[in-house]
Amino acid sequence: MEFPQNNIRFSRIDSAKFFRTLNKRVNSYFKENNIKKTGNWKLHIKAAVMFSIFLTPYFIIMTLDISQWWMLLLTIVMGAGMAGVGMNIMHDGNHGSYSSKKWVNKFMGGTIYVLAGNVYNWQVQHNVLHHTYTNIHGHDEDLDAGRVIRFSKHAKWERFHKFQHYYSVFLYGLLTFNWALTVDFKQTKRYLKRKLAYGKLPNPVAQWSIIAVTKLIYTAVWIVLPMIILSIAWWKILIGFFIMHYTAGLILSIVFQLAHVVKETDMPLPDNTGSMKNTWAIHQLFTTVNFSTKNKIVNWFTGGLNHQVEHHIFPNISHIHYTQISKIVKETARECNLPYNEYKTTRAAIKAHFQHLKEMGSKPAISS
Repeated sequence: MEFPQNNIRFSRIDSAKFFRTLNKRVNSYFKENNIKKTGNWKLHIKAAVMFSIFLTPYFIIMTLDISQWWMLLLTIVMGAGMAGVGMNIMHDGNHGSYSSKKWVNKFMGGTIYVLAGNVYNWQVQHNVLHHTYTNIHGHDEDLDAGRVIRFSKHAKWERFHKFQHYYSVFLYGLLTFNWALTVDFKQTKRYLKRKLAYGKLPNPVAQWSIIAVTKLIYTAVWIVLPMIILSIAWWKILIGFFIMHYTAGLILSIVFQLAHVVKETDMPLPDNTGSMKNTWAIHQLFTTVNFSTKNKIVNWFTGGLNHQVEHHIFPNISHIHYTQISKIVKETARECNLPYNEYKTTRAAIKAHFQHLKEMGSKPAISS
């Protein structure tokens, strides 16, 4: 699917002064408590833990004489660690919120290369298209799954969509696997053509060179090297590689979908002039939902991505602060008679997501 040029304009009318009030209160919170908006020692410890979960199994497989069943189990652990690195380290790094130092953010954001992704592509899709045009069909690429899954009522309905609430979960696991194979090449071609960038537009030769070199290194580390060192069939190594990616992709996809693709979130379109009804900040309240925010394990592992409302309004604040500022966001939204969508549990959010898929899979009524 080719996306049109983004000429959307958000309203500037905020009679309740929601964002002005909220921004002032959040800034006061950090100033009064004398803390930075970026990560701290808690995030550094978490980074070490996530990298350990991701990489330790790899070194165990490569150096110790263990059974192939243990190898299989460890590939699942690597997949969980891979998702953890993506949600907690890479995500904050590419938002510039991991550290107050630019080089640290750049390094941590660059961890996407060990996840088979690409910094430029991810920043355009996530930081530019998703965070700016959240849940707007044809502009937010997170709503585009080709023809196979229909996330929005604005997307074309196909007969097979009536089964999507059954088969979608099997496709979700292919997220990072597709990064490794095709997505980065397609996105780079599309984004460079449209001159999209998060900051300075990269030199096309440099970008394509980065794609080529990082893919070769990635293939060498995760496929070629194990084939040389391990005394097992090559196809078993490929199966392990796939399982690692499938585990990571399934976790990442589910977490991402629960934040925006549920019944409670809006998927508005601009009017004929390209204007949106709400201001950008208020638009985030209508298109985003939190889940399981009281669960410390979910908070810790998902990198605060269960606090999507806070993340979308303040993407440059590290996720380690979301639990604290969520009280301010919720209170301000209620004072302004604005929605603050949240599910008490992850189970409730998952149920809502698949109910939405079922609804979107039903044949649309023919309007008269």
